[in-house]
Amino acid sequence: MFIANRIKLLLPILSPLIAIALALLVGAGLILLAGANPIVAYTALFKESLTTYFGFGNTLTKMTPLLFTSLGVLVALRGGQFNIGGEGQIYLGALGSSLIGLYVQGIPALIHIPLALFIGFVFGAVWGWFPGYLKAIKGVNEVITTLLLNYIAINLISYLVQNPLKAPAAPSPYSSLIAKTAQLPIILPGSLAHAGILLALITAGILWVLLVRSPLGYQISTVGFNPIAARYAKISVEQTIMLIMSLAGGLAGLAGACEVMGLKYRLFEQVSPGYGFDAIAIAFLSRGNIWGVVLTSLFFASLRSGANIMQRSAGVPVTVVYAIQGFTVLFIAIALALESRGKVTGDR
Repeated sequence: MFIANRIKLLLPILSPLIAIALALLVGAGLILLAGANPIVAYTALFKESLTTYFGFGNTLTKMTPLLFTSLGVLVALRGGQFNIGGEGQIYLGALGSSLIGLYVQGIPALIHIPLALFIGFVFGAVWGWFPGYLKAIKGVNEVITTLLLNYIAINLISYLVQNPLKAPAAPSPYSSLIAKTAQLPIILPGSLAHAGILLALITAGILWVLLVRSPLGYQISTVGFNPIAARYAKISVEQTIMLIMSLAGGLAGLAGACEVMGLKYRLFEQVSPGYGFDAIAIAFLSRGNIWGVVLTSLFFASLRSGANIMQRSAGVPVTVVYAIQGFTVLFIAIALALESRGKVTGDR
């Protein structure tokens, strides 16, 4: 009985690790089918992304939007909401910060950078508020609205960079460069790593305090676990849902802002290569734990960062990395399903 209880306590920690291990094992099988050596391939992938100077900088760069957006998904989950709209919120955040970087001129970086980040947050928050309002007031399922808003955001940015925001004589759809005073500083000289990762880690710490140690965190968790009890406790469920979705959208908006301000320095048609969808997997894999989100974001970022090196060094297609990500999500979903079934059986 004692051993069973210990296993039950460790399950939230062990199940993500087991899911990752199984996904890597399946990935090794795919690498063998591709005619390559899994040990050589994985060594190239993780050595490049985690132990080399430029590779680790690239990993931190990719980790930044993943971490911000995953935190947004996590906040929504804590409040009982499913934010599938991180991708669109990234695009809107990128738009907001780009407008400040392009059209606000002549102010020092000490003001320009926080202002651009704030407007990126606001644009993402507004994009998250819409489905929150529809869910809270009209009862519309937030999964549907957030998913559909992704396509509206992507096509809106596509229109803007092909028409009014397109840089003069640009060979492809993108805006002019934002002002240097709106660009995030590089933290590892000679690499792509910028200050956005520091901001993301600080945000994770603030969010932990907010969700775990504050009355607002209690309010969000109460609405997520039991809206009826929340109403009995005089908590406005509708206002809380809108607040949750706004905060989730704002965090994803910061991801888009950092992509523009720290990496690309202009608004592109394809702002995100799917970070918003990876963030859903990261949040579920981390089982709602903020520090788990940090570590899992690092894992997913290292996969993305080292994929091309793995392809060049071991002849393994980049698509194997996406397969590993997919199998990781599949295995954690199976673990959650088995755990839920075990709870139901235990209740009986």
